[in-house]
Amino acid sequence: MNTAETVFAAAQRLQHSGTPYALVSVIRALPPASARPGDKAVVTADGQLHGWVGGGCAQPVVIRTVRQVLAEGRAKLIRITPASDGSERELGDVLEFGMSCHSGGTLELFIDPVLPRAQLVVIGTSPVAQSLVQLAPRVGFAVTLVAHEADTAAYPDAQRVIANDDIAAVMPQVASGAWVVVATQGRRDLQALRLALALQARQVSFVASAKKAQVLKESLVTAGADAAAVAAIVAPAGYPMAANTPEEIALSVLAAVVSHRRGAPVPATAVPAAVAALPQTAAAVASCCGGPVVELPLLPLAKPSCCAD
Repeated sequence: MNTAETVFAAAQRLQHSGTPYALVSVIRALPPASARPGDKAVVTADGQLHGWVGGGCAQPVVIRTVRQVLAEGRAKLIRITPASDGSERELGDVLEFGMSCHSGGTLELFIDPVLPRAQLVVIGTSPVAQSLVQLAPRVGFAVTLVAHEADTAAYPDAQRVIANDDIAAVMPQVASGAWVVVATQGRRDLQALRLALALQARQVSFVASAKKAQVLKESLVTAGADAAAVAAIVAPAGYPMAANTPEEIALSVLAAVVSHRRGAPVPATAVPAAVAALPQTAAAVASCCGGPVVELPLLPLAKPSCCAD
């Protein structure tokens, strides 16, 4: 197997296993240097390197930069050039490393992160769950649908359907670090929440009213679930917006998941400035979720997404 075949075979293995990696390509080499333009390597955050992009001086710098690129999710152009002081500086869009290498050559490398698709686990077969399975792949999520006796053929947009909500059966099939949304809406709610807590998720969201969520959270704690983990369940789920239909509620839930994924907080209330400036025909009234819903002139009082039971 030649070097190119080695690189792409390694990339395929890592992609299949869901392991993040970076494709590193030599785009310029000034002699004396052991790498040539066009040389490539696949590099992981833990230092696995498949291919060739230079010798002993280049590799530590490459691995260090790969870790940074994978953490930030942005490609980077670096230059490794002779210097006595081991300097590191930004030169426009190039990050330059000064290295006291014996070879004395210069390398420029492009480091491109290849990240697995974010994982969204949807538990339930409610209309909201079905809409989530349809919408989430459009914004980059690989979706696993989990539900007792689910019809696998009914979810063509899901990457995988697990027709079982037993914890022991599901856990080996779902990697940790996924976003989990429980959208059972009255069918096996507690079992679904127990499963969600067991999956070591980045975040667990529950599509339900605040009142219902509180009752079920208390039941979980009474049954021995970790109180801190239960308290961390986001319920009511969703970005605060007026949503009535299952599709609108799913959009709200997905918007909140995307905000969490990108590190942006979801506001407790979200009233656009243009709307807030309109005269109100009635005072704010308490929604089923415990938050304010404002009735505006000529507009019906919309049922917020969090009220979906």
